[in-house]
Parts: sequence; C-alpha cells; structure tokens
Amino acid sequence: METNKLEQRWQFAEAMRSGQWSLSELCARFGISRTTGYKWLSRIVDDGTFASYGDRSRAPAHCPHRTPPAVEQRLLELRAHYGWGAKKLLQVLARRQPTLALPARSTVNAILDRHGKLHKHRRRPRWQHPGAGGVRTTGPNQVWPADFKGQFKLQNGQYCYPLTVTDHYSRKLLTCRALTSTRSAATIDAFRTLFRAAGLPDAIRTDNGAPFASRAVRGLTALSVWWLQLGILHQRIHPGSPQENGQHERMHRDMKREATRPPAATHQGQQRKLDHFRRRFNNERPHDALGARSRASAGHRRHASIPNACAPPNIRGISMCARSAAPAPSDSNSTNRFSVPRSATKSSASKKSAMASGTSSTIRRCSPSSMNAPAK
Repeated sequence: METNKLEQRWQFAEAMRSGQWSLSELCARFGISRTTGYKWLSRIVDDGTFASYGDRSRAPAHCPHRTPPAVEQRLLELRAHYGWGAKKLLQVLARRQPTLALPARSTVNAILDRHGKLHKHRRRPRWQHPGAGGVRTTGPNQVWPADFKGQFKLQNGQYCYPLTVTDHYSRKLLTCRALTSTRSAATIDAFRTLFRAAGLPDAIRTDNGAPFASRAVRGLTALSVWWLQLGILHQRIHPGSPQENGQHERMHRDMKREATRPPAATHQGQQRKLDHFRRRFNNERPHDALGARSRASAGHRRHASIPNACAPPNIRGISMCARSAAPAPSDSNSTNRFSVPRSATKSSASKKSAMASGTSSTIRRCSPSSMNAPAK
C-alpha cells in the first residue's frame, strides 16, 4: 500500500506511543536517522495532531537587514503620489528624511514588484533560427558555401578579411578576395564580380556573422536581401556549428597555412598570394571525393548571369517571405531540395543533430511579384 510522508510520520508517532518498540528500532524500521526520530518525537510532545507532522517553513523568524515596514510604506506612498521609479523615490526620500536608513535601488524595485507597482515592459520576441540541414548536390552551381576567414594583420599594420566562396559539388574555390572589412558594400561588389564570372547559384550557405546575418527580422541584411532579389536561397548554419560547413572550413585550414603565414606587406601583395593559392588549390591538388582528380577537372556549368539592375526591394514582401520560412519538418525537402532526407541521416540524441538531419535550412526564395508588389 502506498503512503505519503505525512502518513508515515503519523504511523511512526503511533508506534512510539504504543511503547512496544524502542526509538532505535523504529528509526531502523522507518529508514530514518535517530536525529530525525527525535525531531518527530518532539512533535508528539508539543502537539500530537495529524497536521503537526507536515513540513514547516524553513524561513528565518527574523531578518536583521530587512527593510523596516515604515520605510516600505513611505516608499509606496511616494510611488502612488508621484509614480516615479526607484532612483527618484530614493532621492526624494533622502532629501526629506536625511537620517533615515534607505535601502538599495534594487531593494526598492523588489518592494514595488512585490506590491504590484511595477509595469514590466514586454520583451520583443526573438526570431527563431531557421537552422541548416545536411546538403546533397548533384551538379555545380547548386550550393555555394561562403565565409570570411578570420581577419589577420598584414605587415603594414592593416587588417585583411579574406572572403572565400566554394562550390559544394565540384569543391572548386570560386573566389578568394582580400577585403579591408566585412561591410556589405565591399562584399556585394565581390559577389557581383563572381556572379558575372560564374553565374548565379541556387543557394548560398553561410554562418551567422556579419554581413551575412543580423538581428533584424529573420536575420536579414542588405546582402541577403540582394540575394533574395536575385532568386538565391540563403542557408544559415546553426550558431556555433562550423561543422555544418565543414568542407569550407577544411579549405580555410589549407589557405591559412599556405597563403597567410607569413602575411604579405600590403593588401595587393596578399591578394597575389591568395590568387596563387586558388590556382594551385583548383588545378593541382587532388581530391578524394572526385576520385583523386583536381577540382578544375570536375567542370563548372554557368547559370543565368546577374542582371544589370534590380528593382528596389519591398521590405514588407521580403519580410513576409522570411516569416513564413519555417515549414513543418515534413515539408523541409520541398522548400530546400538540397537538404539530406531524414531517412538518409544518422540518428542522434542531441537536439542539434536532430535539427541538422532534416530541418529546413533556408529562407525561402521570394518571387519577384511578392518582392516588388506595392505594400498595402
């Protein structure tokens, strides 16, 4: 028969009253220490009622540093009269009663909150990260991983920010630009030059750093909005998960060893070193996934070229597309045809691996009509 703690304490007291067992025997029978047994024995002497065997409050009977009730009442009266915050209430009270021991500002806020006198502001909802799943490509120009290699200082004291873009299918390093910053304007110029040379990809896969993502709606930036205008899907990996772009990060390790140690004296010299690394990486180095062939031998087909001008983006239309970018898990492959199916991934106990195996990883492509339609 199941019993609760209160009933077991009552049975202990009844057995003690019967006088048939000693205190040590009862403590061993009920699985408690002698100290606990003496505590319940004192409850029998003091009260003896069933309610006395319940848990009592462990709060101290007296708190020496508690704010006096008269000070609390005075603070509440000033709050009701002026409606000010804790800082100004303390200043007014200190001016009127200089000899009064006043509490800290945080204590005043706790007093006002305890009496329901604080008006808490609603927090802005944080947009949920869309996540990024595994990638499966069947041809060039489907998914381009892109990233900024960590900045490093040149011999002239200036910083260099290498922008790298590869093709997921052919493993080819498409561009490697030595930029002076990670600002959107310079990055857009670099991508515009790349698009005109290699065509437009179906998707670009990046991390969550600048200028690829921000704290705006769904992490949109000037760069990602421009990609959406061109019909390019933007995939963002999970924060703190560079392994989801591991193929690209592996290339960064080779580039760091061969092209940045030691660094060049100027940006022009560093660009020459990066160009030399790119030619050797694409034309000479074999790759196991390509059957020990070079990346240049895998070929690279050209998609539609970049238009000369794009219509100004309709922010409301793009935001609507971005807000509806988180479909159900069963619809993930219909939104992102480059995601690995759920059945083709390994099971994992971690939430991050589960999300990476089948969750939609993109902000959906916005149709021209939805982006350029006038906002109502």
